[in-house]
Amino acid sequence: MSQGIEWFDTHSRRSRPPILLLLRHHCVQARALIEDRPESIRRAGLRPTHTPAVLITCGPIDQQPGKIAGLTPVDERCKAFRLLVEVFAVADEWRRERFCSGGCGHGWHDLPVADG
Repeated sequence: MSQGIEWFDTHSRRSRPPILLLLRHHCVQARALIEDRPESIRRAGLRPTHTPAVLITCGPIDQQPGKIAGLTPVDERCKAFRLLVEVFAVADEWRRERFCSGGCGHGWHDLPVADG
């Protein structure tokens, strides 16, 4: 996570929203579940009162990542990034175990590591 945050911080304020939207897409495609919410918040290191944590718990799981990705306060975007990464990670873990253990074509299982 620390490398991801460092990477996210290297991007300008203008280039961060598209990154968050891409993460939202991956969360939806990995089919995050309601049950993934508490673990995602815990792993992201957020308090339940942080705006992204409140948003993820207050509505349909397939719609909330879009709201989180659309947060406009600059100080909320890093929290949004951390939470969306963890929502995706939790959903990806259980999906790999249950549905993709025998192989699949989901490109998000093997996202490339960004340099710098």
